[in-house]
Amino acid sequence: MRVPALHTDRLLIRELTAGDEDAARAVNDGLAPGWVAWTAETYAQLEALMQPPYGERAITLRETGELIGLLGLVPSYGPFDQIPGLGSSAQPARFRPEMGLYWALAPAYRGNGYATEAVSALVKTGFAIEGLSRIEIRCAPENTRSQHVPEKLGFKMENIVKRVLYEDTVETMIWSMTKKDYAVSPIRHVQIKPFDLTGTPLLFT
Repeated sequence: MRVPALHTDRLLIRELTAGDEDAARAVNDGLAPGWVAWTAETYAQLEALMQPPYGERAITLRETGELIGLLGLVPSYGPFDQIPGLGSSAQPARFRPEMGLYWALAPAYRGNGYATEAVSALVKTGFAIEGLSRIEIRCAPENTRSQHVPEKLGFKMENIVKRVLYEDTVETMIWSMTKKDYAVSPIRHVQIKPFDLTGTPLLFT
């Protein structure tokens, strides 16, 4: 399964190409050399192996085509069975994988609702086209701007997890949305036009 190109009111969310290297670095200057080209090559490989459509996509402006951010579904590994309300096993595992959602915007484009618009598009695609059962978003408690995105879209704040990283204690907020939550969320009514690789429109369920 490949994430289709998503057209929203102002944005086009598409697969990255090798030519996006410089623009992607303007969004995240911590990208490893060759990361964008490697990501662009993995879409077809993951599809051939029937693996989840992991990896970032480009957030671009529909009017100009300018790349202003990155967005994607990423492997999220954490102590989810240990969190009240999330664990479903009599013998909960210490860690288990989940489908996480990540985004980053260039500083000049923050505060304009682009993150909310892009996240809405990918969440709706995840539930309505890809058949996901749960999506989670993580952010730092002090990152109030990022917190507003899942909060506005109907995600539930499950817990704050503490972990030690390089001798420092780091706190991470875990927000989640299940398919049942999605059915009553404002995302359900967001107007998005998805297209496959041939440009054929796809239908939401």
